[in-house]
Amino acid sequence: MTTFYAPQPNRRALLRLILAGAGAAALPGLAACGSDDGGTSADTVSFGNNQSDQVPKDAITAVLRSFEGESGLKVAVNTKQHEQYQEQINNYLQGKPDDVLAWFAGYRMRFFAEKGLTGDLTDVWSKVSSGYEPALKEASTASDGKQYLIPFTQYPWGVFYRRSVWQQRGYEVPKTLDEFVALATRMKSDGLVPIAFAQKQGWPGMGTFDQLNFRINGYQFHVDLMAGQEDWQGPKVREVFDTWKRLLPFHQENALGREWQEAAQSLQQGKSGMFLLGSFVAQQFKGADVDDLDFFAYPEINPEHGQDTVEAPVDGYMMSRKPGNPEGARRLLEFLATPAAQLAYLKADPTAIATSGKADTSGYNALQLKAAQVIKDAAHITQFLDRDTDPRFASDAATNGLNAFIQDPDDVDSVLKGMADQAKTIFTG
Repeated sequence: MTTFYAPQPNRRALLRLILAGAGAAALPGLAACGSDDGGTSADTVSFGNNQSDQVPKDAITAVLRSFEGESGLKVAVNTKQHEQYQEQINNYLQGKPDDVLAWFAGYRMRFFAEKGLTGDLTDVWSKVSSGYEPALKEASTASDGKQYLIPFTQYPWGVFYRRSVWQQRGYEVPKTLDEFVALATRMKSDGLVPIAFAQKQGWPGMGTFDQLNFRINGYQFHVDLMAGQEDWQGPKVREVFDTWKRLLPFHQENALGREWQEAAQSLQQGKSGMFLLGSFVAQQFKGADVDDLDFFAYPEINPEHGQDTVEAPVDGYMMSRKPGNPEGARRLLEFLATPAAQLAYLKADPTAIATSGKADTSGYNALQLKAAQVIKDAAHITQFLDRDTDPRFASDAATNGLNAFIQDPDDVDSVLKGMADQAKTIFTG
């Protein structure tokens, strides 16, 4: 019997402190996220950065240096490890956050905007809205009708593979779940790990849950489940986990001890045949290997829903509710909305696409062109589990529930009961 919700080290204690709005000094082993002075200097804008991996970190640094050159302002960059940044965000926003800070569109943006923890960017949007599609404006708008985020980049999730490996072995892209299982079975017999998998960071497995849920139950059920309006112990969710249990034997073993970068490297090295992840997986590929990378949409499971939904998170930037340099913050956010800024980022990290509709896509590589087309053709777009639901549910119930399932898939009843109980507490009080 699995002991459900055995938390990651200090995770539950950390969560309680975050939700209670505890001071940063109370967070065990973690320094405060915000800058010491909140960006109060008239010639400096402080910038909270969650791009801690080297490739995207270098990319956003290049963008900020360009802004400095054009504006005459200085940008004080405060970089935090990606997962740590997300864990600390609530406390960060209630303390001394940076003037401009990285975050995500959709539910997670609205959650903090509606608590009054981020700044109104409607005036900035009045200047930049012509560069964005209506859907991106909607994803940046809270329930009060105001905008609180500037979209910067977007990327799809899909099943990634190396063309050369597939051509050598005669593999073909599966269209249905049965074809997917047949392909994975063949890969296993060929000595490959069919599906690279990593869950040490807590969130990658959420992508698998999302794909299975909206392929089986459809977009609307998925959205309602994330909003706490559907039952985690119901038969529809149970079918998702039963399907995942069928697929687990094809996944890379010991996922709870592996980071996504390591799983990506197994794909890059030709040891794994497939990997479900966002297109940022390409950050682990270099030179000609990038050109060898391709992906396909997760296969159809329920013909009623086909492949109509694509997971395509939008990354962007918010402003703190009381920036030390409000004018400088708005100037930086307006700059981040420009095609030039977004393309400068993508030049260094060509694994995503620009959110600006005015961006020149002629310089996109094949992967970016395909990503843009997949997103354009989708009937429905989701952000990702930990962005589409209450952060308390994502950080505790979802992370620990999925980890417990991966560790012991035979104990799904306990897993679902735990998730359902926490969902009721969080969503209905």
